[in-house]
Formats: sequence, structure tokens, C-alpha cells
Amino acid sequence: MMRIKFLKWPILISLLLMISLVQYSAPDAYAENNIKIVIDGKRIKSDVDPYIKNDRTLVPIRVISEELDSLVEWDGEKREVRISKEDMHLVLRIDSYLVEYTLDNETTYALMDVAPEISEDRTFVPLRLISNALGVGIEWDSEERAVYVDSSESSEFTKFFDVEISSVKAGQTITGTSRLYTETLQGVPKGTKEIKYLLLDRDTAKGFVIAAGDPAQAHEWVPAMEDNGRKILVAAFYDARGNFLAGDSIPVTVRIQPRIKLNGIVEGQLITAHSVPLTTELNFSAAYVKYEMINPDNGAYYISPEVDPEKPFTMIPVMEDNGNMSVRVIAYDTQGNPYYGQYVNIGIDVDRYLYLGGVKQGQAIDGSVTLLAQRNFNVTDTEYYLVDRATGNETLLHKAAYGSYTWFPGPEDAGSKDLYVKVTDTAGITHVSDRVTVNVTGNPKLLLQGIGPGQVLTEAISLNIKTNVDLDTIRYILTNARTGWEIVISEKSTAVIIPEEGDDGPWTVRAQGSYGGKTIKSEEVRFSIYTGPLYSAKPVIEKDKYQDLVSGLAVETRKTTGMSAALQVAQAILETGWGQSVPVDKYDGKFSYNLFGIKGEGTKGSVTSNTWEEYNGVAFRIDAEFRAYNNVKESWQDHKDLLLLRDRYAPFREVMYDSTKGAWELKRCGYATDSLYAVKLINIINRYGLKELDEVTI
Repeated sequence: MMRIKFLKWPILISLLLMISLVQYSAPDAYAENNIKIVIDGKRIKSDVDPYIKNDRTLVPIRVISEELDSLVEWDGEKREVRISKEDMHLVLRIDSYLVEYTLDNETTYALMDVAPEISEDRTFVPLRLISNALGVGIEWDSEERAVYVDSSESSEFTKFFDVEISSVKAGQTITGTSRLYTETLQGVPKGTKEIKYLLLDRDTAKGFVIAAGDPAQAHEWVPAMEDNGRKILVAAFYDARGNFLAGDSIPVTVRIQPRIKLNGIVEGQLITAHSVPLTTELNFSAAYVKYEMINPDNGAYYISPEVDPEKPFTMIPVMEDNGNMSVRVIAYDTQGNPYYGQYVNIGIDVDRYLYLGGVKQGQAIDGSVTLLAQRNFNVTDTEYYLVDRATGNETLLHKAAYGSYTWFPGPEDAGSKDLYVKVTDTAGITHVSDRVTVNVTGNPKLLLQGIGPGQVLTEAISLNIKTNVDLDTIRYILTNARTGWEIVISEKSTAVIIPEEGDDGPWTVRAQGSYGGKTIKSEEVRFSIYTGPLYSAKPVIEKDKYQDLVSGLAVETRKTTGMSAALQVAQAILETGWGQSVPVDKYDGKFSYNLFGIKGEGTKGSVTSNTWEEYNGVAFRIDAEFRAYNNVKESWQDHKDLLLLRDRYAPFREVMYDSTKGAWELKRCGYATDSLYAVKLINIINRYGLKELDEVTI
């Protein structure tokens, strides 16, 4: 492999002094005193003049190369300049710091400090690159303001920066997780904020960020299957404004042969535990994994849903699993392609267990509780029993094939009681759990269901009650909170509230019953009635234009923060249904421009929309305030600030450059409660080709 040498510091400093002048940024900075080009003693006439940019002299590459008998070719589609001379070939890309240099059929790469650019329809390159690429002598005469090129002198191709990727060697084949570390002879470049490692395609010089962060630290890179191929590994230092400062680049080959190891069990192991945590060890980055279990004795088959590849999965063997079991992991890439691990063959021999869940020993019960038979075997009958500890009398509370039972003990149940569950298995054998002793207060209770505190009624709703006593009578009483006027709307077991014009405003409702000459009341629930016009969510733009709208915002954010644009767009698609369901104020129609469903107050206040709550075991819709903005840009900025500034999202920021890792980290940080939130984002990115939004170059 051809090596690129570091310049000795005295030589490097001398060369930089020769070609450096005071800093100018415009090509016409020397309109009154043009820079001359002299090649082998002959002044070259050119329709464009060299100029100074960022303390570097830029010269027209075609003029000098052709004078030195080099072939210059321009590829307008790729925006590439190719320079050839004998066995030397040089590829430059406009606005790219990357140089591809081939000599004697060996190709290597380097990074320049100033990228080639087009000015006046000509390609300009740093003067030093001419010396590097064509192997000729270069001299800058500041008094004559002239560039002297001497083809009789020779020079070697030298690196522009004292930076070296030291943990990976040029030409190395990457087969799995790799450590990335970069050394600098003179320390980290001044002004550096972070280092980014890029993996670029050799043909296009485009690719993706594979690691980023503290330049003084080593970084772990777990390649994805999509990374396979002949690549360029780049280490690049950037300042706080995203400006490139220095870096290194080397050719590598990524050749991942998937290795999938199941941890937590071993071949031939006998499992007797009631739960076994399983994890996966991979040599590549997976979108998600699934765990497959097969019982070869009875043909029983189970495959898990999509699982976080970095989190444990708990296997819970049951009695029917006793015998032989084969377990393996299936890892999926972002394209949905499966990669199968080896089966691990184990034995299962778990003891039968049965206990009563939902209550604890010594618990004081003053309301309803949900009882559940916790078991690891199949049943045909389930019975829940109550035992009076004082008399020994047993009462069958509930009988069913299986499932839970909600017990609402009344006054007659007050005192110290035992609870247990009895089941019958598929062989007809009865099993009884241990008893759980509880203390029941037995206070009479009447619960109102079907409405919740703060609810705004815009249409008819049905009410019912739940009680632990046998009622003789029941009434539903509606009260106007402004006037105090009351009305009984029903004396049956259920009631209906039908909002009508003129009913708008605050109300309360309660249920009141009698039993054995005593009166019992439910809590009073405050709510409101609204019969005016209602507004529902609206589109922010036509569906077929939404992706373009948010993609532009996402790419801009990626360029300034490093956050995956693909992930941002996927979130905006998922949260708003492709921009067709953006919250508006349900009462006045005010549009929110809220693309991420964030609650609270935004730059334009808030809008009132619906969310879900639960009261007395029943879900109901309640008004909630969602942030409102003046435009989609403000919404995008607020979402960006949420993820970049909140402490809870610090782990996300460590991997936000990667759409797959970022999706899982958002889920781990609690951005959404949906267990499949990360998988949904990954699938959207794959289905609609959003990954290309994260494509970068150098």
C-alpha cells in the first residue's frame, strides 16, 4: 500500500509561508495587481487569474496541468476534475476536501485544507496541490506576486495535515465492531468542537457519519450490513459552526459476515428458572431482533415481536414447554433482510407454580381490586374464593375458564379475610394457590362511570355506576355550576346526558342511591358542555408535498447539529400522518403548525385539542393544550431544542447522527410510550428512502 508522508515541519512551514498571503475571500481581491503564473521560465497567459482564499493561493488547474503535459478531464455530472500524467491519476471534486491519488495502480486518499471550487467557469485548486499531485517544484514570489512552477524539480505527495487515523490501517478489511481513534502531532486543531468519522463510497465520495463526539476519545463503530464494500474512512475535525478544520482519510474494505450469538443460555443447558433474560451479541448494527423458540417434541412455535437489539428479552418457560427447546435469534437490517443465528438446544424442566396476583399479604382493601391467577400452565377452569377467617366460611367470588376478576368488597365483607384461587388443568387435575390474608374495610362506595373531571361534552354520553352494595334506588343528578339549578336526569341504572343549545358552560354530575334506609353518594364530577362549532385537525400542506417540505428543514438541521435528517422526517410523518393531521384549536380553529404533537405553550401560545385520560377505570377524552407556532420552521426549531437541550435526551444526542440508533434511543429516553415506536420510525425511513437525507461528503 502506497504511503503518504508527513512533511518535515521546517519544510512545511517554509512552503506555507511561500504560498500564504493575507486573507481575502473574493476572487477579485487583487483586481489591480493580478497574480502571474510562470512555468519553466515562461509566463502563462490565462483568461482567469489566481486569487487568495483563506490564506491560500488558488490557481486554475487546467492551465497549469496542460502546460505540464497532463491530461485534464471534466465530468459535469459528477462535478469531478480528473488529471492524468503517465502512471499518475488525480481526482478532485468541486467543493470537496477529498483528493483521490493513484500512482502505479495504487490508490490512496488525502484531505486538503481548501476545497477546489469553480470561479468564472474555471476550476481553481490550492497551489500546494499542484506540487503534491504533479510532483513539481512550486515557489511563490510575494514581491513580484508570481507563482513559479519548475518541472525539473521533483516533490513527493505529502499530507496537508498532521493527522492520522491510528486505530485502522490503510487497506484494512473491517469485519465487525472497530475502534476509531485519530492522532495529531500537534494536538487537536484549535477551535475543534467535535470529530466525525465518515464512511464514503469510493466511486461517489458520498456516505454517512458512523461516529461522532469528543476528538480526544476513541469511538466505537459497529458497521451495518449496508456498509459492505470498498470505502473511504474519513476522520474530520469541525469547529462549532461546522467548518472543516483538519482530518485524514484512508481506503478500507467493509466485509461483514454476520455473526449472531445468543447469550443467556448455552447448548445442552437445563432450564429450571421461571424466567431467563436473553441478549444478542452481533458484529453488525441491526435494526431490530426477534427471538424464535421451537419445541421439537410437540411442534409448539413462538417468535417474539421486534425487540431492541441492545436490550434483554425475557423468556418465560411454561409447563407445556418442559422437554426439548431450540432457541435462536434473527437479526434484521434496515431493509428488513433477516440474518439467522444458530439454534441453541436446551432442556426445559420448570416446576408448576400458581399464586394469586393483584393483592399482597396484609393489604388493606378499601375499594376494588383485580385478582389474577398467576400460573405457568394451561387451565380449563378458574375459581376465585373468599374465606372469612373468623368463621371459616368460604364464598365463591367468580368462576370462568381463565382470566382476571375485579372484586369490589362491600360492608358484608369487612374484616380479616383470606383470598385464594383454584384452577383445573387440561388433565382435569385441580390446583390451589396459597392463601393471601387481607383486611377489608367494607365501606359502602358508589362510583360514577362514563365521564371524567374536566371533560368537555360536545355530544351525548352514557353514564353508569359501580357499587359494592345492593341499591334500592338510584338517581343521577345534574347541577348547573353557575346557577345551582339541579335536575334528576335518570332514576334507572344508567343515564344519558344530551347537550343542547343553551346548555353551554360548567356543570357537575353525581349519582345518589339508597340501601337499607341509608343514602350513598358518588363523588361530584365537574365537566363542561359546549354546543358551538368544533374544528378538527387539518393538513399543513398537500400530502404529496409534505415530504419535500420537512426534508428541507431536516437537512438544514442535520447540517448545523448533526441530527439525522431521516429520523426527523420519519417523526414528522408518524406524528402527523404525513402532515394531514396537525392540531388546531377545537373551539376557534386556530392552526398550530405543531408537527410533533408537543404539549404546552409555543411561540404563538397554544391550541386546545383532545387527549386521553382514565377515571374510575374508564378512558375518556379531555382537553389539553398543545404548542402553537407561527409557521412550521418554529415548530421544527422547538422540536430540535427539545432534543438538544433536555437532560433526558442526553443519551440520544450521543447517537443522533444515526437514524437507527437514534430511533431506539428516543424510545429508551421516553419520547413515546408506544413499544414499537422505534420500529415504526425505522420502517418509514426504509419504505420511503429517507436514508439518503443523511448522505454526506467531505
